Formats: sequence, C-alpha cells, structure tokens
Amino acid sequence: MFKKAVEPKSQQRLSGADRKKLKRAIRDRFRNASDPHIDLLLPPKVEITVSKYPNRVLVYGLEGDCPMFYDGDGRGSEIFPTVYALWKVPDLLPAFTLKGGEVGTTTMSSTEALKAGLRGKALRISHYYLDTLWESAENCHVPNAGFLEDVVFEDPAFCSASQASDSCQDDSSAGQTNAISNEHIGDSSSADGTPSIPYSASVEDTGATDEVSEQITTAMVDLQVVEDAACIESNVDDQHLLSVEDVDALLDKCLLQALHTTVKDKDLPMPGSILWSSHVLPCRPSGITLDIKKSSYKKLAKWLQSKSASGLISVKEDKHKKEVTLSSVNRNHLDYTSFKPEKKKVEKNEQSTKNNANEGQLHKLLDVVEIYKPTTHVNPIFAAIGADTGKLYSAPEASQIVFGYIEKEKLVKQTDKSIVVLDATLCDALFKGAIKKGSMYPTEIHKKDIGQTFINRMQAHHVVTRGSDSIVRKGGLKPLQIVTERRQGNKKVTKLSGLESFLIDAEILASELQKKFACSTTISELPGKKGLEVLVQGGVIDDLARYLVEQYGVQKRFIEVLDKTKR
Repeated sequence: MFKKAVEPKSQQRLSGADRKKLKRAIRDRFRNASDPHIDLLLPPKVEITVSKYPNRVLVYGLEGDCPMFYDGDGRGSEIFPTVYALWKVPDLLPAFTLKGGEVGTTTMSSTEALKAGLRGKALRISHYYLDTLWESAENCHVPNAGFLEDVVFEDPAFCSASQASDSCQDDSSAGQTNAISNEHIGDSSSADGTPSIPYSASVEDTGATDEVSEQITTAMVDLQVVEDAACIESNVDDQHLLSVEDVDALLDKCLLQALHTTVKDKDLPMPGSILWSSHVLPCRPSGITLDIKKSSYKKLAKWLQSKSASGLISVKEDKHKKEVTLSSVNRNHLDYTSFKPEKKKVEKNEQSTKNNANEGQLHKLLDVVEIYKPTTHVNPIFAAIGADTGKLYSAPEASQIVFGYIEKEKLVKQTDKSIVVLDATLCDALFKGAIKKGSMYPTEIHKKDIGQTFINRMQAHHVVTRGSDSIVRKGGLKPLQIVTERRQGNKKVTKLSGLESFLIDAEILASELQKKFACSTTISELPGKKGLEVLVQGGVIDDLARYLVEQYGVQKRFIEVLDKTKR
C-alpha cells in the first residue's frame, strides 16, 4: 500500500468533532486500546492532521511529527496503527512476534487456518518499516538499535530478557511486534500483495482454545525472515548481571571509547540516536548487553544531558522533536584526556577510519578546469604562430598565444611598453563584430586587458575530473542548485540538482545524506531528461552546502542556494 512514494492530495487539521470520532473508531476497533493508550498516541494538546491520498487512503498523524493511524479504504472500516504507534503501544493489537519488519492483516481466522493445515496465504502486508509511510514522518526514527537500513535485528536488551526466561528462540529477532488483525479480512481489502507463507495463521482474540493458540504460535515460529546472529551468539556467551552503578560506568566507558575512536568533529552535529546506535553500542564489551533503561538515567536524553553538564560534551535539545543532538566534544576535558582507549577497539576503528578517510579523499579528488577553443575570430592569430586551432587551451595558454603573436609582430609601443599597437589581424581578432556601427575601432590596447579580451573571443568549455573519471563539456560550468521549500503540512524539504556536472553519484550521495542528517531521502528524474534530483526531508540547506564542500570538494562559487521558506 505504501511501496511507492505518492504525494497526498490534501492535508488538513482535524476538527474537534472529527477528532472525537477518530478516537471513538479506534476504541471500538481495538479492544486493547485504553483511554491512556489513545491519549499517548493522540495527545489531547497536539494537533492531529489527516492526509488524503489518491487511492482513498487516509493517514492520521501528529502535526510536525509521525503518522499514527491509516485508513485503508477511507471509510473507517480498515483503520490500522502505523509502526510508530505500535512501537509506543505494542499491545494495541492481538499479534504474533515474527522475524520480519511488516505490519500485516490475516486473511483467515484461526479455525480456518487449522482446517487448511496451517498452509496457504495467511498474511496481507500493508505497511512496514522503511516504506513511504514510515518515511513521511518529519521525525523518522526507530525504537532501538536493532533497526538497520537493510535488515532488522533483535534489540540486545530484549534478547537478554528472553534468555533469562529460556525463550530466546521463541522471541522476535526483529525487535519489533508485527501487528496482525484478528478479524476475518478475506479478499475485500486492497493490498500490495499477499505472500504465500506456509505454517502461518492468526490467533482469534476470543473463541480460540489454548490448544489452538499453542499450535498456531508454534507454527508461526517457523516464519524466520532474518536469523539473528547476535541472539545465537549470546546463547553461548555468558551474560553478566550488572548493577545500576555498573551500567552507568559502562555507559561512560563506551562513550569515551566512541569519542576517542569513531566520533569525529567533522561529523558533528550528530543526532543522539545515531551516536547511540552507530558509536556507543559498537564499543560495548563482547557478551555484554547495554541497556540505557537499566542505568540510573533511564533515558538517552537524560544521560547525554548529564554528560553535557559535566562539560565533556555539548548537546542541544529539540523539545518539539524530543531529540537530543551532540553538537561538540570537549577533548581537553579531564575525563577525555585521562581515558585510554582499548587497543583492540582502536585497531578496528583505525581501519574503519582509514577506509572512511580514503572514501572521503576519493570524494575530494575533484578538479575543475575552464578551457577554451579557438573560434573564427581568433583563428588567424593561432595560425600566424603555428598553433593548433582544434585544440582546447587553458586561460594562461591562450594568453601565451596572443602575446606570442604580439612579440612576433613587434606590436609593443616603443615609447610605452605597457601599450600594444593593434594591427589589422589583432584588431579584428579582438573587436570585429563587437564594436557598434559608426564607432571607431581602437588602435591601441593596454597589456593588462589583452589576455581577458582575447579569451572572451574564444568558445568556453570546462573539464571536470574526479578520481579516474573525467568529462569535457561545452560552455561554462553550471553550479549545483540547493533549494529549500515548504510543502503541504508546513514540512520543509531540500532539493539538490546539477550533480552530474560534478560527477557525483546521486544514489550514493542520497544514502550518505540519509545517515548524516538522520532523515529520509528520495531520488527523482528532472523533467526533460535534465538529470536527477535528490530530495532531503527537512531544511538542511546550509549543512548540505557545507557537506558538499568538505566531502566532495565542490567550491562555494559553484553552489547556488535558495531558501524559499523565508519569502
């Protein structure tokens, strides 16, 4: 349902009456939805928006934040929570824990599933992590460190709890509860596709015996989409039971290890979620599960703010997005200078840093040279000194040609060495066709004006070289264009075009920007086959320009920026 990016036809705020109607529909449809649950998902003091799509789908979300529910048919009969809602209230729906990242509905009841021998088409996938509905959030986020770009692994804390109860094999290695409706949907709903899955069916909320539920649950275990290597490995590694003080100390140690090895100043500012998942967690000792909730801080934001209060780091809090961002590191702080990173970690990270440096250096190997081709105006000058008229010349080389002709013909004025006397050939080369009718042609020209005047009479070209790739194009080099504008729902987007001129791969850049700014990116083709455009969620115009300068070596004079949101 949300595989392809589709812009909503309209978006508007819900009125008070419609807001109550939506809450009532959710309460009637989901038996597990209590009033506190509904208030958590749809806070009373937060505006709720509804986006209407061409395929009749309605998406209800928090203004400036995340989508929470969607209506598949637009009539209120197929309202389902988004992954963002299920991450907040996992028990909102009767569900199976599967090793995958999809939200699906069942196509048959549990009784019918047993009659079918637990075979056939059992699930209809309508929404999943990383689809366009997930990306539509202004604050795209994940609930834990197990969510990666191409795969979902189990949350280490969840795996630890599972092992304590000797049930890790039966728990999810996706770290995410897949919502499966207990109603009999049949083939009436519109869906992206119905996967044929053996041994799969739904559990009815009522009317199903424990035996039936046990059979189905046992069968659902076979639906292993991703094998969690971390969970398997942890079965053989001894887990250490850590006290709150031990967890606090381990957090500080992992942070310092990350600050010494993988967190670089050029990567700042950095969202706290990225710092945690990509830097702090990889620094934890082997066989140890690091869970912020088992520390005295309980929350990542509170922990980072405490480190900021100590002076080790500086953080900024976005209260609207409820996100803490690491803005700087005090590398002169006593805790930083007295900490000695583990050698093993350093070696691994040095290799990673070396690879990243090589990649960055490859980006920076950009060379832009403006060159010029002789035209009919200047061909006689080139021919007079025996220079090739079919060759491309740099500006200094072209100047040498014209001054070579001046020296050969002895055109320097004897009484003033800074003046060149124009003969007919040189005068035509510099001014023929450029002087208005009725005006007199000049007879002399200052030496400092000759070079640029001569170059202006040639045809401009440019050659761009990046690494081993090189390309020559006619005309001047067109700059990169970065434009920030507002879209429906007061959302900011930043568009980048003109990448082809600088030999920048749009797909690689989009992937880098997604990680750098912790946001969604899309690529589209410009009208008239004028190249590709990268669209970045959010107003990152200045940060994007700086990234292109630092990582891709694009000079500032070749970047045009336009912020339409300030008009």
